[in-house]
Amino acid sequence: MTAIQINNSSNVEQQKGVTPELGLVCITFSSLVRFRTMTRTRYLQLTKEQRESALRELYRDNLQRLNLGLSFCQDNQLRLYRMSSALFPLSDMEDEIGAHILEEMSGDLAKIGQKAAELQIRMVLHPDQFVVLSSDSPDVVKSSIKILARHAQTLDLLGLPKSTWSLMNIHGGKSKRTDQLVRVVSELPENIKNRLTFENDEYAYSSEEILEVCHRTGVPMVFDAHHHICHENLDSYDDASVASMFYAGRETWANPEWQLVHISNGEQAFKDRKHSELITDMPSVYREAPWIEIEAKRKEEAIAHLRSWWVMGK
Repeated sequence: MTAIQINNSSNVEQQKGVTPELGLVCITFSSLVRFRTMTRTRYLQLTKEQRESALRELYRDNLQRLNLGLSFCQDNQLRLYRMSSALFPLSDMEDEIGAHILEEMSGDLAKIGQKAAELQIRMVLHPDQFVVLSSDSPDVVKSSIKILARHAQTLDLLGLPKSTWSLMNIHGGKSKRTDQLVRVVSELPENIKNRLTFENDEYAYSSEEILEVCHRTGVPMVFDAHHHICHENLDSYDDASVASMFYAGRETWANPEWQLVHISNGEQAFKDRKHSELITDMPSVYREAPWIEIEAKRKEEAIAHLRSWWVMGK
Protein backbone atom coordinates (compact mmCIF):
# COMPACT_ATOMS: atom_id res chain seq x y z
CA MET A 1 0.00 0.00 0.00
CA THR A 2 1.32 3.44 -0.89
CA ALA A 3 2.05 5.67 2.09
CA ILE A 4 -0.18 8.70 2.38
CA GLN A 5 1.73 11.90 1.71
CA ILE A 6 1.37 14.49 4.43
CA ASN A 7 1.44 18.13 3.48
CA ASN A 8 4.54 20.06 4.51
CA SER A 9 3.67 22.69 7.10
CA SER A 10 7.20 23.96 7.73
CA ASN A 11 6.58 27.20 5.83
CA VAL A 12 3.47 28.12 7.80
CA GLU A 13 4.11 30.83 10.34
CA GLN A 14 2.31 30.72 13.66
CA GLN A 15 1.08 33.75 15.54
CA LYS A 16 2.79 32.61 18.73
CA GLY A 17 6.08 30.82 18.17
CA VAL A 18 6.75 28.11 15.60
CA THR A 19 4.28 25.77 13.95
CA PRO A 20 3.70 22.74 16.21
CA GLU A 21 5.48 19.55 15.19
CA LEU A 22 2.91 16.74 14.92
CA GLY A 23 4.12 13.27 15.89
CA LEU A 24 3.41 9.78 14.61
CA VAL A 25 2.70 7.14 17.26
CA CYS A 26 4.51 3.82 16.67
CA ILE A 27 3.03 2.52 13.40
CA THR A 28 1.28 3.73 10.27
CA PHE A 29 -2.39 3.15 9.53
CA SER A 30 -1.23 1.69 6.24
CA SER A 31 0.75 -1.53 6.40
CA LEU A 32 4.03 0.26 5.65
CA VAL A 33 5.39 0.58 9.20
CA ARG A 34 4.57 -2.39 11.43
CA PHE A 35 6.60 -4.43 13.92
CA ARG A 36 6.85 -8.13 14.70
CA THR A 37 6.52 -9.61 18.16
CA MET A 38 6.70 -12.88 20.07
CA THR A 39 4.74 -13.99 23.10
CA ARG A 40 6.39 -15.04 26.34
CA THR A 41 4.54 -18.37 26.12
CA ARG A 42 5.96 -19.11 22.69
CA TYR A 43 9.44 -18.04 23.78
CA LEU A 44 9.49 -20.38 26.76
CA GLN A 45 8.66 -23.32 24.51
CA LEU A 46 11.94 -22.87 22.61
CA THR A 47 15.37 -24.28 23.38
CA LYS A 48 18.19 -21.87 24.20
CA GLU A 49 19.55 -22.12 20.66
CA GLN A 50 16.09 -21.56 19.18
CA ARG A 51 15.55 -18.52 21.41
CA GLU A 52 18.80 -16.96 20.25
CA SER A 53 18.03 -17.58 16.60
CA ALA A 54 14.43 -16.37 16.84
CA LEU A 55 15.22 -13.18 18.75
CA ARG A 56 18.21 -12.32 16.56
CA GLU A 57 16.05 -12.55 13.43
CA LEU A 58 13.16 -10.67 15.05
CA TYR A 59 15.36 -7.84 16.38
CA ARG A 60 17.13 -7.34 13.05
CA ASP A 61 13.80 -7.29 11.25
CA ASN A 62 12.31 -4.76 13.68
CA LEU A 63 15.40 -2.58 13.45
CA GLN A 64 14.95 -2.47 9.68
CA ARG A 65 11.32 -1.55 10.23
CA LEU A 66 12.37 1.20 12.64
CA ASN A 67 14.67 2.52 9.94
CA LEU A 68 11.70 2.46 7.57
CA GLY A 69 9.68 4.40 10.14
CA LEU A 70 12.31 7.15 10.19
CA SER A 71 12.31 7.25 6.39
CA PHE A 72 8.53 7.57 6.45
CA CYS A 73 8.82 10.49 8.86
CA GLN A 74 11.43 12.11 6.61
CA ASP A 75 9.27 11.69 3.50
CA ASN A 76 6.25 13.18 5.25
CA GLN A 77 7.98 16.04 7.08
CA LEU A 78 7.43 14.55 10.53
CA ARG A 79 10.01 15.47 13.16
CA LEU A 80 8.45 13.56 16.08
CA TYR A 81 8.19 9.78 16.27
CA ARG A 82 7.10 7.64 19.21
CA MET A 83 8.88 4.31 19.00
CA SER A 84 7.03 1.14 19.87
CA SER A 85 7.66 -0.03 23.44
CA ALA A 86 7.60 -3.58 22.02
CA LEU A 87 10.38 -2.93 19.53
CA PHE A 88 12.63 -5.61 21.06
CA PRO A 89 10.27 -8.01 22.87
CA LEU A 90 11.56 -10.28 25.64
CA SER A 91 14.83 -8.37 25.94
CA ASP A 92 14.27 -8.14 29.70
CA MET A 93 13.99 -11.90 30.27
CA GLU A 94 16.04 -13.44 33.07
CA ASP A 95 18.10 -15.48 30.61
CA GLU A 96 19.39 -12.15 29.16
CA ILE A 97 19.54 -13.65 25.66
CA GLY A 98 17.74 -10.65 24.15
CA ALA A 99 19.89 -8.18 26.07
CA HIS A 100 23.08 -9.82 24.78
CA ILE A 101 21.78 -9.81 21.20
CA LEU A 102 21.07 -6.07 21.43
CA GLU A 103 24.62 -5.50 22.65
CA GLU A 104 25.87 -7.46 19.63
CA MET A 105 23.75 -5.18 17.43
CA SER A 106 24.96 -1.99 19.08
CA GLY A 107 26.63 -0.74 15.91
CA ASP A 108 23.43 -1.13 13.90
CA LEU A 109 21.37 0.56 16.61
CA ALA A 110 23.82 3.46 16.72
CA LYS A 111 23.35 4.00 12.97
CA ILE A 112 19.60 4.38 13.50
CA GLY A 113 20.17 6.97 16.21
CA GLN A 114 22.61 8.81 13.97
CA LYS A 115 20.05 8.83 11.17
CA ALA A 116 17.45 10.35 13.51
CA ALA A 117 19.95 13.03 14.55
CA GLU A 118 20.84 13.86 10.96
CA LEU A 119 17.17 14.11 10.02
CA GLN A 120 16.43 16.09 13.21
CA ILE A 121 13.71 13.63 14.14
CA ARG A 122 12.91 13.47 17.84
CA MET A 123 12.45 9.86 18.97
CA VAL A 124 10.49 9.25 22.18
CA LEU A 125 9.02 6.27 24.02
CA HIS A 126 5.92 5.45 26.06
CA PRO A 127 6.55 2.28 28.14
CA ASP A 128 3.52 0.03 28.59
CA GLN A 129 0.97 -0.02 31.41
CA PHE A 130 2.97 -2.55 33.42
CA VAL A 131 5.26 0.25 34.63
CA VAL A 132 3.75 1.24 37.99
CA LEU A 133 6.34 2.95 40.18
CA SER A 134 3.70 3.78 42.80
CA SER A 135 2.54 0.18 43.32
CA ASP A 136 1.98 -1.25 46.81
CA SER A 137 3.89 -4.32 45.69
CA PRO A 138 7.70 -4.16 45.91
CA ASP A 139 7.85 -6.82 43.18
CA VAL A 140 5.80 -4.68 40.80
CA VAL A 141 8.02 -1.66 41.51
CA LYS A 142 11.13 -3.79 40.94
CA SER A 143 9.72 -5.11 37.67
CA SER A 144 8.76 -1.59 36.58
CA ILE A 145 12.27 -0.30 37.16
CA LYS A 146 13.66 -3.28 35.24
CA ILE A 147 11.42 -2.44 32.27
CA LEU A 148 12.51 1.20 32.35
CA ALA A 149 16.16 0.16 32.62
CA ARG A 150 15.86 -2.03 29.53
CA HIS A 151 14.22 0.82 27.58
CA ALA A 152 16.89 3.24 28.76
CA GLN A 153 19.59 0.80 27.66
CA THR A 154 17.98 0.59 24.22
CA LEU A 155 17.95 4.39 23.96
CA ASP A 156 21.60 4.39 25.03
CA LEU A 157 22.45 1.85 22.32
CA LEU A 158 20.67 4.04 19.79
CA GLY A 159 22.93 6.85 20.93
CA LEU A 160 19.99 9.05 21.90
CA PRO A 161 20.53 11.84 24.44
CA LYS A 162 20.15 11.09 28.14
CA SER A 163 17.61 13.88 28.43
CA THR A 164 13.92 14.54 27.87
CA TRP A 165 14.66 15.22 24.21
CA SER A 166 14.49 11.39 24.04
CA LEU A 167 11.91 11.03 26.77
CA MET A 168 10.30 7.98 28.35
CA ASN A 169 6.76 8.98 29.29
CA ILE A 170 4.77 7.15 31.99
CA HIS A 171 1.63 7.61 34.08
CA GLY A 172 1.53 8.02 37.84
CA GLY A 173 0.09 4.57 38.42
CA LYS A 174 -1.66 3.77 41.69
CA SER A 175 -3.61 6.75 43.02
CA LYS A 176 -2.94 8.50 46.32
CA ARG A 177 0.64 7.22 46.39
CA THR A 178 2.45 10.45 45.63
CA ASP A 179 5.06 10.10 48.38
CA GLN A 180 5.90 6.57 47.22
CA LEU A 181 6.17 7.76 43.63
CA VAL A 182 8.45 10.65 44.54
CA ARG A 183 10.70 8.38 46.61
CA VAL A 184 11.08 5.77 43.87
CA VAL A 185 11.88 8.41 41.26
CA SER A 186 14.57 9.89 43.50
CA GLU A 187 16.33 6.49 43.55
CA LEU A 188 16.24 5.82 39.80
CA PRO A 189 19.48 5.59 37.79
CA GLU A 190 20.34 8.78 35.94
CA ASN A 191 19.85 7.34 32.44
CA ILE A 192 16.23 6.65 33.42
CA LYS A 193 15.44 9.71 35.53
CA ASN A 194 17.00 12.16 33.08
CA ARG A 195 14.63 10.92 30.36
CA LEU A 196 11.50 10.50 32.48
CA THR A 197 8.27 12.46 32.02
CA PHE A 198 4.87 12.06 33.72
CA GLU A 199 1.46 12.29 32.04
CA ASN A 200 -1.91 13.03 33.63
CA ASP A 201 -4.63 10.41 33.16
CA GLU A 202 -8.41 10.00 33.36
CA TYR A 203 -8.52 8.05 36.62
CA ALA A 204 -5.64 8.00 39.10
CA TYR A 205 -3.70 11.25 38.66
CA SER A 206 -5.40 14.46 37.58
CA SER A 207 -3.40 17.21 35.90
CA GLU A 208 -2.97 19.01 39.21
CA GLU A 209 -1.94 15.83 41.02
CA ILE A 210 0.67 14.81 38.44
CA LEU A 211 1.87 18.41 38.31
CA GLU A 212 2.65 18.15 42.03
CA VAL A 213 4.63 14.96 41.38
CA CYS A 214 6.55 16.73 38.61
CA HIS A 215 7.41 19.67 40.84
CA ARG A 216 8.58 17.40 43.67
CA THR A 217 10.69 15.15 41.43
CA GLY A 218 11.97 17.65 38.88
CA VAL A 219 10.42 15.49 36.14
CA PRO A 220 8.64 17.33 33.28
CA MET A 221 4.91 16.97 32.69
CA VAL A 222 3.40 15.75 29.42
CA PHE A 223 -0.06 17.33 29.41
CA ASP A 224 -2.85 15.36 27.75
CA ALA A 225 -5.85 17.60 27.10
CA HIS A 226 -8.27 14.73 26.45
CA HIS A 227 -7.34 12.94 29.67
CA HIS A 228 -7.86 16.27 31.42
CA ILE A 229 -11.36 16.95 30.09
CA CYS A 230 -12.41 13.37 30.86
CA HIS A 231 -11.08 13.51 34.43
CA GLU A 232 -12.61 16.92 35.10
CA ASN A 233 -15.86 16.22 33.20
CA LEU A 234 -15.45 19.28 30.96
CA ASP A 235 -17.39 20.14 27.82
CA SER A 236 -14.70 21.95 25.83
CA TYR A 237 -10.97 21.86 25.14
CA ASP A 238 -11.11 25.61 25.57
CA ASP A 239 -12.15 25.45 29.20
CA ALA A 240 -9.88 27.85 31.10
CA SER A 241 -8.32 24.97 33.04
CA VAL A 242 -6.96 23.42 29.83
CA ALA A 243 -4.84 26.47 29.03
CA SER A 244 -3.94 26.85 32.71
CA MET A 245 -2.61 23.28 32.94
CA PHE A 246 -0.85 23.58 29.59
CA TYR A 247 1.10 26.60 30.83
CA ALA A 248 1.70 25.00 34.25
CA GLY A 249 3.07 21.94 32.49
CA ARG A 250 5.39 24.09 30.40
CA GLU A 251 6.92 25.48 33.61
CA THR A 252 8.16 21.97 34.50
CA TRP A 253 10.35 21.81 31.38
CA ALA A 254 13.89 23.13 31.85
CA ASN A 255 13.81 23.79 28.11
CA PRO A 256 10.26 24.97 27.23
CA GLU A 257 11.00 24.42 23.53
CA TRP A 258 11.00 20.67 24.30
CA GLN A 259 7.52 20.68 25.85
CA LEU A 260 5.53 17.76 24.49
CA VAL A 261 1.76 17.29 24.78
CA HIS A 262 -0.75 14.68 23.67
CA ILE A 263 -4.07 15.01 21.88
CA SER A 264 -6.86 12.56 21.17
CA ASN A 265 -10.61 12.92 20.60
CA GLY A 266 -13.43 10.76 21.89
CA GLU A 267 -14.64 8.05 19.53
CA GLN A 268 -18.41 8.32 20.05
CA ALA A 269 -18.73 11.47 22.16
CA PHE A 270 -16.57 14.35 23.34
CA LYS A 271 -15.71 12.73 26.68
CA ASP A 272 -15.49 9.18 25.33
CA ARG A 273 -12.18 7.73 26.53
CA LYS A 274 -11.77 5.60 23.39
CA HIS A 275 -9.73 7.27 20.66
CA SER A 276 -11.39 8.49 17.48
CA GLU A 277 -10.10 7.79 13.98
CA LEU A 278 -9.28 11.44 13.21
CA ILE A 279 -8.71 14.62 15.19
CA THR A 280 -11.56 17.07 14.63
CA ASP A 281 -11.29 19.20 17.76
CA MET A 282 -8.19 20.88 19.20
CA PRO A 283 -7.48 23.10 22.22
CA SER A 284 -6.76 26.64 21.03
CA VAL A 285 -3.78 26.81 23.38
CA TYR A 286 -2.13 23.92 21.51
CA ARG A 287 -1.12 26.39 18.80
CA GLU A 288 1.60 27.30 21.27
CA ALA A 289 2.72 23.68 21.75
CA PRO A 290 6.08 22.95 20.12
CA TRP A 291 5.54 19.16 19.98
CA ILE A 292 2.22 17.28 19.80
CA GLU A 293 1.77 13.50 19.68
CA ILE A 294 -1.33 12.60 17.69
CA GLU A 295 -3.14 9.69 19.34
CA ALA A 296 -5.74 8.77 16.73
CA LYS A 297 -6.56 5.45 15.13
CA ARG A 298 -5.87 6.48 11.54
CA LYS A 299 -2.33 7.59 12.44
CA GLU A 300 -0.73 9.40 9.47
CA GLU A 301 -4.14 10.06 7.92
CA ALA A 302 -5.18 11.79 11.14
CA ILE A 303 -2.06 13.96 10.93
CA ALA A 304 -2.78 14.84 7.31
CA HIS A 305 -6.36 15.77 8.20
CA LEU A 306 -5.26 17.83 11.18
CA ARG A 307 -2.77 19.71 9.06
CA SER A 308 -5.44 20.44 6.45
CA TRP A 309 -7.92 22.13 8.78
CA TRP A 310 -5.95 23.19 11.86
CA VAL A 311 -2.36 23.95 10.85
CA MET A 312 -2.96 25.13 7.29
CA GLY A 313 -6.40 26.55 8.03
CA LYS A 314 -5.56 29.03 10.76
